[in-house]
Amino acid sequence: MKTNVRPLSDRVVIERFAADEKTAGGLFLPENAKNKPQKGKVLAVGPGKLLKDGTHKAPALKVGDVVLFTNWAGDEFKQSHGEHVLLMREEDVLAVVTG
Repeated sequence: MKTNVRPLSDRVVIERFAADEKTAGGLFLPENAKNKPQKGKVLAVGPGKLLKDGTHKAPALKVGDVVLFTNWAGDEFKQSHGEHVLLMREEDVLAVVTG
């Protein structure tokens, strides 16, 4: 998915992965019983945190990284083409998933 959102400072735009449709036992979950995944893909990265000397600290994340975050991290926004994205600070990302 592409995004038309350009984050500022140390913010990142994340596409949350889709929730599981059914349980491990094979039962289908209704919409209100699905948990929001805490995993997503980085769509855009800001220039980095502005330091006191006027320079930017380089961001640790890059576009395409798969990341883990807490349930309450970031703010969810609806893009013009209907998809929802999360906008959060880089420090709210807990880990990058490798492999």
